[in-house]
This record gives sequence, structure tokens and C-alpha cells, in this order.
Amino acid sequence: MTILSYLEASPAFFITAVALFGATVGSFLNVVIHRLPIMMERQWRQQCAELNNQDETSQPTETFNLAKPDSRCPHCGHKIRAWENIPIISYMFLKGHCSGCGANISVRYPVIEAVTAALSAFAAWQFGLSWETAGALLLTWSLISLTMIDIDHQLLPDSITLPLLWIGLSLNLFGVYTNLGSAVIGAIAGYLSLWSVYWGFKLLTGKEGMGYGDFKLLAMLGAWMGWQVLPAIIMLSSLVGAVIGIGMIVIRGRDRSIPIPFGPYLAIAGLIALYWGTDLINAYMSFSGLS
Repeated sequence: MTILSYLEASPAFFITAVALFGATVGSFLNVVIHRLPIMMERQWRQQCAELNNQDETSQPTETFNLAKPDSRCPHCGHKIRAWENIPIISYMFLKGHCSGCGANISVRYPVIEAVTAALSAFAAWQFGLSWETAGALLLTWSLISLTMIDIDHQLLPDSITLPLLWIGLSLNLFGVYTNLGSAVIGAIAGYLSLWSVYWGFKLLTGKEGMGYGDFKLLAMLGAWMGWQVLPAIIMLSSLVGAVIGIGMIVIRGRDRSIPIPFGPYLAIAGLIALYWGTDLINAYMSFSGLS
């Protein structure tokens, strides 16, 4: 029996394997979330220096990307050894402290690993051994990265969003999630819908209500799932955003003038639509009397 045959014959083993792999990916996502914005900032600074004909000797010379340098403690520089980098388990074994200096390790790292593992397992359970699962995993991991980067920096990197848009269109060449026509219209409508809201709000108030990254993110979700789910994604993201935003103001006393990133709410709504988009559309059509 081949490995694929065994995985197909044993759903429980397949889901467990995907969950464990998802936890490992979650560890890598922590690196992406931390380093990618720094890489972008360094690139912007370099481009500005080149445009202004400035000396670039002040720029960091150490290689800095998603692979190098090796992970280290930000407090003492202790190099993270292999046994200290096992997803979730290492954090529990170390009791949340650096083995070199005893500084606290943010609980966010194991939480992201656990969430990635859980969402990966859910994708495997929902779709089984299929191309749908492979696509759902890639989309899920990307949305986790985008969510955390947007929360930290209010950025939605094109280096994640735009490749995902093309991957979604490519998958739908073969009808993995929807037909190609719906995917293309979804990408166009996703971008233009929030672009229109942005300019309408700016013309009325003189302020920017959201960033261009949000347009691209919704375009990407439309490319994956088709134009039909866009109304559900917009309504769900607005609802989730309103609930969380009001909760943060009431419970934590967040300043109303501090902008709240919209990307995480689009990401959450996109994942909901990936699994239950058809049900949401049918429920809306039934409720509105259109079906």
C-alpha cells in the first residue's frame, strides 16, 4: 500500500499528520510574521537612499531574510537550539523562559503554532486527501501571517497577497473551488468594491478609511472563492470588526482615534466563507426570498 493510499484509507492518521505538520509550519509563520516587515522596511530604506543618492554604508550588512540569521533570544542573543524549537512542546518544557538568560518568551509563539495546527487539521477533516485541502492549507497559513502582520504593523504585504491571488486563479482553472469565470470576476469585484468604499469615504470625510492592502486581500479571496461569496465576506468582516472593535473600546479602553486594521477581519471572514460560503449564500437567498 502506498503512502497516499494509506492516508486516504485512514482519515484519522491523515488529520493527525496534517496537524503535526501544521504546528511546524506555525513555527515558521512566527519567523515570517517577525522578519518580513523588517525586510520590507530595510528594502524601503535602501530604495529611498538610492533615490536620494545617499551613502548606503549605514545599512545593515548582515544577511537578513526568512532563513538567516538563525533564531536567537532578543534579550541575550542565545542561539535557539533544535530541541528548543519544537513547536508548542519546547515552550512548555522551557516554561516560557529563555534557557540562556531566563527572559520571558511571548506566549504568542505557541498560540500561533497551536492555531495553525488546529486550522490545518480542520482543513484536512473538511476536505480529506484532495487538492482542496492543499489549497486550503496554503490559504490558511497565508491568512494567519497576514492577520498578525496587519495587527502588528498595519501592513498586508504584496509578497504574500499577490502570489496567492494568482494561485487562486490557477487552482480555479481546474475548478477546485469555483469556475474560472467566477474567480476572475471575484478578483475584479473584490478589489473594486473596497476601492469604491475607500474613495467614497475619503471624498466625504477627507480621511482614509482603509489601506490598499485591504483591496488586494479581498481581490485575492474573490479569486479563490468566486464573486458569489464576496457579499458574505464583506458583511461577516464588518460584523466581526464591529464586535471586536466595540469590545476593545469598552473592555480595554482603546482610543477611538487609533486605527484598527481591517485585514484580520477579512481574513477571518474569508476562512468562514471557504468552508461555509455556499451555506451562507443559500441561507441569505432563502431569507431574502430570492430562492
